[in-house]
Amino acid sequence: MATDDTQPATLAHDLLVDGFERVHEEFPQVVERLSVAELCWRPDADANSVGWLLWHLTRVQDDHMAGLAGALGDPCDQVWSRWRDQFDLPYDPDDIGYGQTSEQVGAFTVKSPAQLTKYHEGVHELTLEVLGRLKAEDYTRVVDENFDPPVTAAARLVSVLNDITAHIGQAAYVKGMLLRTH
Repeated sequence: MATDDTQPATLAHDLLVDGFERVHEEFPQVVERLSVAELCWRPDADANSVGWLLWHLTRVQDDHMAGLAGALGDPCDQVWSRWRDQFDLPYDPDDIGYGQTSEQVGAFTVKSPAQLTKYHEGVHELTLEVLGRLKAEDYTRVVDENFDPPVTAAARLVSVLNDITAHIGQAAYVKGMLLRTH
């Protein structure tokens, strides 16, 4: 751990950065060589598409990292506020995809593969910025009292990392299914 309380807790910071970097590095590989139609392809009528999974994981990361910064007293805007109009999705403006119906998932579209990658790039930058601001004592601070036990910053960070790791794997799997149809 860092001895200077103005610096992030070194081990926790380094592990979290490594985890988020792994997802960030895999993201463009999942998008690579897919058309807009392929990004929106669903293995069946109720399945998630590659594009929706990537959008959803990025929205969750964006929403939760900005929320974490705010809960720790250093508020920042979600990256989505600059991308929402460009995506022009038929969802509530602050929707992150959680609990969407099959019809809502099916309504997802994207203008280009680069649109997803660039939005994710911005969210990754936000994530690194928020992680860089954390001090050792921040990890144990309660950031959400809506759960029992209340959620600490550390628990929220692990939860976000777990969620986006699962979704990047799902997106890669769906891409593999799609490529097998060719």
